[in-house]
Amino acid sequence: MPARKAISPIQLHPGDIVAGKYSIEEVLGQGFEGAVYRVREKGTGIERSLKIYDPRRDPRHRNVRWSARKLHKLRDCPVLVQYRTQELVTLGDRRLAMLVADFVPGESLAAFLGRQPGKRLGFFQGLHLLRALAAGLEPVHDQGEYHGDIHDENILISRHGLGFAVRLLDLRDLGPSETALIRRDVHHMVRVLYDALGGARHYRQQPAEVKAVICGLKTSLMDRKFRNAGQLGWFLDNLEWESR
Repeated sequence: MPARKAISPIQLHPGDIVAGKYSIEEVLGQGFEGAVYRVREKGTGIERSLKIYDPRRDPRHRNVRWSARKLHKLRDCPVLVQYRTQELVTLGDRRLAMLVADFVPGESLAAFLGRQPGKRLGFFQGLHLLRALAAGLEPVHDQGEYHGDIHDENILISRHGLGFAVRLLDLRDLGPSETALIRRDVHHMVRVLYDALGGARHYRQQPAEVKAVICGLKTSLMDRKFRNAGQLGWFLDNLEWESR
């Protein structure tokens, strides 16, 4: 049997036109499922984000349909990008799926941390960040849904007063919504805090109140305290600080 021909990765560049109406402005990222671009609608000049799904990962276009349905269902959750449309597009000799959403300006948490002293946050900043994430995910979890892929490259942040404004990118399909997947989101949010504070190297020196949130990254301990984003937010709002 002859070997299956490899499919070359998606490669679009600024100035390329997709579907006759979207002009590529810049590459925003390349992930497991495909590539994301900032584009401009030719007819209106409006900026959008455009995700082209890698056919090696999604040969039957299931993922793009799942993402479109889920973003539409969660359209009233401000932490997520607003879905616009999905369609198939011909690029070269390939028929690829794409998803169009609002373009959300901001800086990835990974890039933000890279600019901080020691490439990490102080614990008060870190707790403000986690509280913003919990507030954003609360309406998602309240609908019995999950994000599925929370990490520093999928979190867009901007400073907002004493805290952060956050948006989340790239939902991931992990199967039917269930309690275990909502808890997984919480575990990942706590891991974001742990990493933002400097990880294992700096964990020992964190105050007891912060360790009460991180739980040594033991998911069983997290589940006893906060099983969804709402409970995590409540826990943060009611932390009792020892006088020092």
